[in-house]
Amino acid sequence: MTGRELLAGRYEVRGLLGRGGMAEVRDGWDTRLCRPVAVKVLHPQMSDDPDLRRRFEVEAKAAAALEHPNVVAVHDFGDHDGAPFIVMERLPGRTLHDIMGAGPMAPYQVRAILDDVLAGLAAAHAAGVLHRDIKPGNVLLSSAGDRMKVADFGIAKTGGASSALTGTGLIIGTMCYMSPERVTGAPASVADDLYAVAVIGYEALVGHRAFPHDNPVSLARAIVDTPPPPLAEVRSDVDPVLAAVITRGMARDPAHRFASADHMRAALAGDPAALAPPPPVAAAPRPATRVMAAPLPPTAGYPPPAPVRALPGRRNPRRYVLAGAAIVAAFVVSALALALDPFGSSPSPASVSTSTSVTPPPTTPSSVTPVTSAPAPVVAPPPPPPAEPPRGGPGPGRGHGNGNGKKDKP
Repeated sequence: MTGRELLAGRYEVRGLLGRGGMAEVRDGWDTRLCRPVAVKVLHPQMSDDPDLRRRFEVEAKAAAALEHPNVVAVHDFGDHDGAPFIVMERLPGRTLHDIMGAGPMAPYQVRAILDDVLAGLAAAHAAGVLHRDIKPGNVLLSSAGDRMKVADFGIAKTGGASSALTGTGLIIGTMCYMSPERVTGAPASVADDLYAVAVIGYEALVGHRAFPHDNPVSLARAIVDTPPPPLAEVRSDVDPVLAAVITRGMARDPAHRFASADHMRAALAGDPAALAPPPPVAAAPRPATRVMAAPLPPTAGYPPPAPVRALPGRRNPRRYVLAGAAIVAAFVVSALALALDPFGSSPSPASVSTSTSVTPPPTTPSSVTPVTSAPAPVVAPPPPPPAEPPRGGPGPGRGHGNGNGKKDKP
């Protein structure tokens, strides 16, 4: 689209105001009402996609249903040569992103901006519309320069047919302002929009993004696992109420955030009740464990278990276990029996003697006296030393000694 064109026979299109990934915004003039307008036209390459065309139409209907001073007004919706367009109120074109680019902002300015954005979101949420892409570039300065307005409901979600615009697990929006649960694929909720508002407040106060990561994987990991430093450590001149609201709004657990945009606005205004921490969420009670007196009878749905059978061709390992246990038990019993018997038949080493040393005297049956106690052990006398051989020994011409040291005469 170049030069001056007339859309739908009414809206004159002029210069370019801005361009996004889905559409471009042109300066326009309403020839019927003689007033300036902004015309948002879907890119030609996007016009052939039915899903994108439908999303574009949803944006027009969602924003047109919101009549609020902190929401950009939508006047009309149409189609020109196959390209759909949205006619909106004409604003100077300065966004919150442009304002924040000048450096850290004063706390009172940040408080006023957040209040305006929350007021616009409260109206949207009351109408059942979730924005899902709150960021500084989608917050515009009003014509009078006295308030901020929420714009670009292009990926808004309503309770109607627009909920089918996104597939399961598809993440839509600007990641650096997404909540941890949105990054992990959870459905959008009111808590997501409020989280993005708190992130904008943090960025406006410190002068840089809360998660300054360029790599998408590192950015997602930081959002989920690594919260930014507390405001009190980064900027000490921020009043405690503003710092507490932003910190609570950026809580990783959505249950610890504010319940609604109005709730967050009240806390921002210093309402003690709104500033009170949320009550702890009690865990769901665990059902009591029932101890049954007997197993339930088998039914058609739960038949009794089939007996376990050994596979054919394989031996049952349980049989070997039982046999081994029986052998060990028998061995232990035998060992205990031997250890506890004081009259064992095995003689002690002291009572062992040679077969030639002791011959028991013969006894008759009448002379046997009953033994009532253990007999004393019989100690065998030591064997006699061997006889010393003669010095000369037998030989030719010599006789044997007679034992008195003299030689026998021949």
